Amino acid sequence: MILYNTLGNEKQEFIPFEGNKVRMYTCGPTVYHYAHIGNLRTYIMEDVLEKYLRYAGYDVKRVMNITDVGHLSSDADTGEDKMLKGAKREKKTVLEIAKFYTDAFFEDCKKLNIKTPDVVEPATNCIAEFIDMVSVLLEKDYAYISGGNVYFDTSKLDKYYVFGNQKEEDLEVGVRDDVEEDLAKKNKTDFVLWFTKSKFDDQELKWDSPWGIGYPGWHIECSSISIKHLGEYCDIHCGGVDNAFPHHTNEIAQSEAYLGHQWCKHWFHVLHLLDRRGKMSKSKGEFLTVSLLQEKGYNPLAYRMFCLQSHYRKPLMFDFDTLDNTVTAYNKLVNRIANLKDDGEIETAVADEYIAKFKESMDNDLNTSLGLTCVYDVLKAKTNDKTKLFLIADFDKVLSLDLIAAAEKVKAENETKTADVDVAKIEELIAKRTQARADKDWATADAIRDELAAMHVIVKDSKYGITWEIQN
Repeated sequence: MILYNTLGNEKQEFIPFEGNKVRMYTCGPTVYHYAHIGNLRTYIMEDVLEKYLRYAGYDVKRVMNITDVGHLSSDADTGEDKMLKGAKREKKTVLEIAKFYTDAFFEDCKKLNIKTPDVVEPATNCIAEFIDMVSVLLEKDYAYISGGNVYFDTSKLDKYYVFGNQKEEDLEVGVRDDVEEDLAKKNKTDFVLWFTKSKFDDQELKWDSPWGIGYPGWHIECSSISIKHLGEYCDIHCGGVDNAFPHHTNEIAQSEAYLGHQWCKHWFHVLHLLDRRGKMSKSKGEFLTVSLLQEKGYNPLAYRMFCLQSHYRKPLMFDFDTLDNTVTAYNKLVNRIANLKDDGEIETAVADEYIAKFKESMDNDLNTSLGLTCVYDVLKAKTNDKTKLFLIADFDKVLSLDLIAAAEKVKAENETKTADVDVAKIEELIAKRTQARADKDWATADAIRDELAAMHVIVKDSKYGITWEIQN
């Protein structure tokens, strides 16, 4: 399997540390508000990655954190605390906010067929682990105390900008979020591991520590939670591309300083969902959620398909016209599957051929667009319906578009519509029309179509065959 690795900025063969065992970590949501559909694009693509790894035979353990404390809105160690912001906005406690939006996040994931990771750990469960890691970093002289806070000292590293695509001028004080300089830092790239002094005097969640009562910095959370559940090695770490710096850069710095060896081999970053205003963001005020899409009449799985039609390493432009086209494509696909008959025997040689094509597509840097094309190729294949249904169900273990279940629903609805209809008569007329068309007897073919129309039967001709439905 070839995957693009942001650590090296190139496509590489994905090779876990240990055989076929994959330890996978996902940066989870900061649960101060609903996830918007841009956030969820990242989780959809991470879900496809996990499911494809399992499909390909890997033994996967996936861990996700929930940031319910310590996430600042600035890329620097300043800005507004997102959890505190949510609590003030809704006049609730931070823990009430965290519980509500954690539940909302996983409800959205369920609607999008995103599998819940094997381990989901809120940051507030791991205060002891954070304190232990900070203590070790202080002992190893990778951290220092200044102004009441504990900072990681980036000057102790041979290389800090590990992803190789950060520009030092972009990190100047004030460039990001117009913040004031933190004079307690030795170096402008240093970051807080533990706060005891901050501008948030009304910070609700605080814990005792060797350095005073306070709370963890954002970056320490993912490192500690990953090491707690996956051990000293992580095979693949996922997240949105905006997390590459500083969050993932800081994770690598503190994790490898703590462990004393390479920590994570492979970094998988998903690019932004864009709208006419640019990157979709909560900070802009209005943003689209799964629930809002549903209120507008959209099936959440149509949005999942919308995401799968594009490569995860390309920015994806969202607009409703494109989503409408995807809805049409999804419904047509489901209707074609609904017309397949579950009879005969699976043609193993044909199935193996198309499974190989699907794997070839997905092994090529998780090319979900080509993976979807494989579904259409199966529908056109010269094989029986039993084999087609088998292959579509097999590919959908990864794509997770509920294609078979949706087709069964359509089939049941069609059966209800045709309960009082003479199906045998309709199919007899369609067969006669098909023969007339083959004989180029267009007058007879048109006459039969008119007869069917009088019975409220709509016949649809396509390169894939003939279908019909009852018009209400």
